Amino acid sequence: MALDLITRNSKTLSPEDAEKQVKVKGWAQEIRNLGGISFLILRDRYGTVQVTAPKKKVAPEIMDVLTSLSRESVVEVCGTAKASNQAKGGAEVIPESITVLSSAASPLPLGVVDKVNAEMDTRYDHRFMDLRKPEARAVFEIKSKVLRLIDEYLLGEDFVEVFSPKIVASGAEGGATLFKLDYFGKPAYLAQSPQLYKQMIMSTGLDRVFEIGPAFRAEPSDTVRHVSEFISFDGEMAYIDSMNDVLQMLEGCIQHVIKGVAETSSAQLEILGTEVKIPKAPYPVIEYKDAVEIVTKEGMEISLGDDLGTEGEKILGSVMEEKGYEMYWIVEYPEEAKPFYIMEKEGTPYSYSFDLDYKGQEISSGGQREHRYDVLVDRISKKGLNPDDFNFYLDAFKYGMPPHGGWGIGVERLVQKMLSLPNVREAILFPRDRVRLVP
Repeated sequence: MALDLITRNSKTLSPEDAEKQVKVKGWAQEIRNLGGISFLILRDRYGTVQVTAPKKKVAPEIMDVLTSLSRESVVEVCGTAKASNQAKGGAEVIPESITVLSSAASPLPLGVVDKVNAEMDTRYDHRFMDLRKPEARAVFEIKSKVLRLIDEYLLGEDFVEVFSPKIVASGAEGGATLFKLDYFGKPAYLAQSPQLYKQMIMSTGLDRVFEIGPAFRAEPSDTVRHVSEFISFDGEMAYIDSMNDVLQMLEGCIQHVIKGVAETSSAQLEILGTEVKIPKAPYPVIEYKDAVEIVTKEGMEISLGDDLGTEGEKILGSVMEEKGYEMYWIVEYPEEAKPFYIMEKEGTPYSYSFDLDYKGQEISSGGQREHRYDVLVDRISKKGLNPDDFNFYLDAFKYGMPPHGGWGIGVERLVQKMLSLPNVREAILFPRDRVRLVP
């Protein structure tokens, strides 16, 4: 074997490599022994390479390796590239050596390319194997692109990326949805969101910030949209004139992300058998009270002040879909339903708050924050919380806090709805929910 081997993979191997000495590596996806000829389908990150071993042209020891090879073993093949109309990419490899880098045990815990679908629990118990499936990997390649596109857009809008603590002394919203832990003998919690910290940053001169990081919710929910740990994309911006400034910024970012995925992820979308539609913009703005009226007319029993809930979101999503909109805002929720940091709409029972819904599901919430110290303290008390527990946060409002607002959006929910995935867990490498702590 020549020393000047060219390393190739399923993406780079082509008919132009004919008669060159090449090296390919990957998993043994399929082995077919047909008497006078054997085929090894080698799978890598990008697809498959066909290794063709005619018995008359290949050394007996190579044929022995091929006939004894177990599926999903990791192998390295060195040989001569040949042009072939029958092989994917128009080229195959005639092996001159096959090295088993890691032999796979048999039977496999679940199939990688088998047509029989495994149960979800089986898939997630053996997630390392499940992620070998091209359609599973495609989701995470797109998710990675989503995160890069967020960075790209917000950095272009003079935002600064920040990172807030994930071990905190109190929750952003209070309540019982906190994971409690022992912090050197003192009670502490895993952060529900970076809400309080990104607001504090608004008093520092870093007046446009965003964060992409983990958030934790101790909600005992077993749904296709809830998990205990997720990646949250949060943004906060100061010197706003109204909540509309926040809506425009987030809408611009989301449009940039979805357009970027649609235009640059054709290979992954083909594997997933789906397409990404760029939502019609500007997104319609629906006041909460009008949303209640819409779902009531569609037959749902709901009163002003009630949460729309999953059913209401789906009904509203169907109505908006008929009008040609996949993405839309629901604004001015009752202030009673919103956390203490949301600004009340003076003289009304409503607030300067919003949700962003995508295909009938909430993916983001936010609003204009209360930046006036005295009013903020009153709102904390109004929510049944003790202002003294939030002194570390309130201090930032005593010495000059500009008007500001922001959002939080679940990255996996965005990916789930964009790709029409059946479950948000499909967009999480190793999901954490009420019953799953390993792997």
